[in-house]
Order: sequence, then structure tokens, then C-alpha cells
Amino acid sequence: MSASAIAGLFPGQGSQTAKLRDRVEHVIPELLQRCLALVGEDPFSKVEESTRFAQPAIFCASLAGWIEGRAHVRPTALAGHSLGELSALVAAEALDPETGLELAVRRGELMAAAAAERAGGMLAVLGASDQQVQELLDEHDVVLANDNAPGQIVLAGELEDLRAASDRARERGVRAISLGVAGAFHSPAMSSAVEPFRAMLDRATWRRPAITVLSDVSARPFVDPPAELAAAIVEPVRWRATMLALVGAGADAFVDFGPGQVLARLVRRNLPGAQVLDLTDLARASSRERSGVA
Repeated sequence: MSASAIAGLFPGQGSQTAKLRDRVEHVIPELLQRCLALVGEDPFSKVEESTRFAQPAIFCASLAGWIEGRAHVRPTALAGHSLGELSALVAAEALDPETGLELAVRRGELMAAAAAERAGGMLAVLGASDQQVQELLDEHDVVLANDNAPGQIVLAGELEDLRAASDRARERGVRAISLGVAGAFHSPAMSSAVEPFRAMLDRATWRRPAITVLSDVSARPFVDPPAELAAAIVEPVRWRATMLALVGAGADAFVDFGPGQVLARLVRRNLPGAQVLDLTDLARASSRERSGVA
């Protein structure tokens, strides 16, 4: 299966699977050991407990997927959903893997601490029109956290405000589901994490990306990664716009390098006619080509 331009995608929190650790141990065991040392315990066994465990675990698994897949596919552009931006920048060689892991660990710690300081949550709103979403934002003290696809957005805010928004959405025949997260991510509630994360980003060694990486805040290529990654902690994930920007840049096929294939499903919601390539199928095709089997 071939395509003229392939975009590679890297997921964020919520993409974990039962075999998260196995993938990392098989492909990049040295990064697994570094992850255990930095976190101080095994984040893979506690990935459901806190964002401080989920972020480094998913980062490592996504990087393992990239290392496995890059022999079979050559993306012309990359994008990451929230935490996935770090994975995408490492894949593009803008950061070395260990620095990327250190940043993922620190990001998870800071966001968990911010959530503990200021209680909040997130609410998925499904099947709403853009107008209905705007009405919820206008009527309640909540903010847009993720614009994932048409009819699939996530709001963030204080729990009482989210309950009111949920009730109002249901009155209008719209599905509203409280997410099992312990914080109002991608909202002003995360403000205390921005400055210390920016300081760590500024100390990192950055290189020019070997592959174009789009920011999911601006839906444009990264220009100033430290500033943009720090701002992304409190800004909404504009994934729908990012997908359209990838298509506008010429992408006609997509590969999800992360666990769970969450972003592969979002490709189909955003771009119903798009080609979604499966890494397992690509590996098998490459093996047949090497062996001379048609």
C-alpha cells in the first residue's frame, strides 16, 4: 500500500493499553529503565492513577511505536495530540529521546500538582453542533479543552460548572460524559505548571526538526517549541484544525504510532475518505517485499 504523502500521529493521555510496558521493554529497554528511575516507580502499572504516570508511560510507548514503524513508512509531516507533541518532536529529531522523556515526566508531575491545587475535571460532549458547543461555553463557566473532531469536543472547568453544562447539553439532546481525569487539563486551571515547564524547555537542547511537526494549538508548524509547548498546557487542543492543516499540506494517508490507535479513529471522524495505514500491515508488506513474495 503506498501514498504520496503520509502524516504520522502521536497520541496523548487516554491511549494506554494493557501491553503498554511490553512494547517499550521489547523495543527500547534502555529508555524503560531511565523512565523507571526518573519516575521513581513503575508508571506503567499505575497509568490509570495519575497523569504523572500516564504521560511518561504513553510517551515511551509512542516512541517505541515510532522506532518499530519508521523502517516501513516515511512520514512527510508529524503531529501530536497534547503530550503527543513531545513524542512527535523527538521522532523529528528536534529533541533526543532522553530529554523528551525527562520533559514528559516533568510535564506529568507539574500537571498533576496543578490539578491537586485546583480541583476540576473534563466533560466530553458528543454529537453537538458547533453552535450548541458555543452556547454551552457562553452559558457556563467552562472552556474548550479539546476540539477533536466534528461532534466530539471536550470541555474543562470546575466540577459544579461541568455538571451544569452537562445537564444543559442533555436537555438539548446532546450526549455529555464526565471523563475520568483528576484535573481541568488545557484550561487556566493548569496555569501554575506553565512557568516551571517553560524553564525546563528553555534548558533543553533543540535542533531543527528533520520532519515538519505541526503544533496542535496553532495547527501550523512549530516555530518556537519551548514557548508553544509551555502555552499548550493551558490552551485547547485544536486537533480538528490540525488534521485539516495536514491535508492542506498534502497528506493523503495517516499512521498512528501510539498505543490504542485513538488518533487513527479520529482520522476517520475528521476525514471520512482518508487512508489510514496500519503499522502491522506495513511491516508485513515490507517483509514480503524483502523476501521477494508478491
